[in-house]
Amino acid sequence: MALTDIGIDLGSSNLCVYKKEKGIIIKEPSVVAYDKDNDKIVAFGEEARQAVQHKAGSVVAIRPLKTGVITDYALAEAMLHHFLMKAMGRRSFRKPSVSLCLPKGTTSIERRALEESSYQAGARDVTIVDGAVASAIGAGIDITKPFGNMVVDIGGGTTDIAVISLGDTVIEESLKIAGSTFDEVISRYIRRTQSLFIDESSAETIKMRIGNAARRPNVETISITGRSVTTGLAKTVSINSEEIRQALSDYTNRIVEAIHGVLEKTPPELAADIAQRGIVLTGGGSLLQGLEELISERTGINVMTAERPDEAAAEGTGRYVDMMEILGD
Repeated sequence: MALTDIGIDLGSSNLCVYKKEKGIIIKEPSVVAYDKDNDKIVAFGEEARQAVQHKAGSVVAIRPLKTGVITDYALAEAMLHHFLMKAMGRRSFRKPSVSLCLPKGTTSIERRALEESSYQAGARDVTIVDGAVASAIGAGIDITKPFGNMVVDIGGGTTDIAVISLGDTVIEESLKIAGSTFDEVISRYIRRTQSLFIDESSAETIKMRIGNAARRPNVETISITGRSVTTGLAKTVSINSEEIRQALSDYTNRIVEAIHGVLEKTPPELAADIAQRGIVLTGGGSLLQGLEELISERTGINVMTAERPDEAAAEGTGRYVDMMEILGD
């Protein structure tokens, strides 16, 4: 695998680009700033988010991918093309080999079109990588061995649960519950209980600071400012961690139930491997506190989170070809 080879994780919340021997070189929101009046793209990623905040009127933020599905193909293709060109740089003397990790719900037509877009951006060849396999590699799992490994990838749009052995997925299930779901649940809960509108970034702040999946001995509190539903004026309220745990519990429990379901369908010899080796969590959504404890308590299996869970899929995508060559040998 050449030094210029690139792995891209085209996620619902973030787009990450991995370059061999450099690691993650791009990590930006999967957002496009679009000018409705002039019918043109203004910016991508973090620049797009900033543009929407500072330009009033017709410029809106669009996420081309939601819940593991491409909802606006033209913008998704444009975003991929932009970041691939950015990753390659202007002074690229050779065309790189590109590996793409695409959302689970991407159709075969969309995959072919995104491949073609990568070629147009300057790729020498393009490989599509399964998300669960990429996440496992990025988490440091040696998928070339004949052992059963379970990976639970809680991304921005979906949670993908997979049992992997000898470089392939044996069993897999996908839920449309993930990090963005947690944010939406928190926003709805605060609107219902506090009559307060909060934005996406405020919901994410609450999730990261006091969000949790397991009951804690100490209850933490955070103050949050939003817009009153009744008056339309700014209003500040206090929210505690136990409230957020209860608000999220239906969704975290559904993730645990899905893990149970996959374990029940797993062949006995692979299930024994998982019981011994543990379950690995990846994806930005796995950073919710208490998920390890909740899953371990309900399954009786040790659970660990990857060192950089939100970057695992991109890193694994970039290392995929090398890993498959080892498996082939």
